[in-house]
Amino acid sequence: MNAYPVELRTRVVRAMAGGLGRAEVARLFAVSPRTISRYLTQQQRTGDLTPGRSPGRSPRIGPDQADALRAQVAAAPDATLAQHCATWAREHRVRVSVATMSRVLRRYGITVKKSPPRRRAGPGPARRVVGRGGSPRP
Repeated sequence: MNAYPVELRTRVVRAMAGGLGRAEVARLFAVSPRTISRYLTQQQRTGDLTPGRSPGRSPRIGPDQADALRAQVAAAPDATLAQHCATWAREHRVRVSVATMSRVLRRYGITVKKSPPRRRAGPGPARRVVGRGGSPRP
């Protein structure tokens, strides 16, 4: 749900300061009495009624660390998400799940495109081509 605009919040607080009752203000502006309480508390504490970011966890890998993550992916482009998680935990002392690593990479526009398996494995042993009869072809 989107936050109410600052203009409405200001009008609600002004109506309360003007002497209207909480129930009347709630009915007039179609907000709940609890919302009015939050606005009054926010006005008293901060002096501002701008909607803030909803409370919650802070990001495990923040925007200030995006460059470090880009460098990690560039250094090991063929690593799996689990390997990137392990590297991040080892270097930054912050453990993240594979799902979190995937979301963070997507959020910051970092793509992880692996090399084809044949190039990734490097040069392998020479292969012998076997014909229908099961004997090697020259």
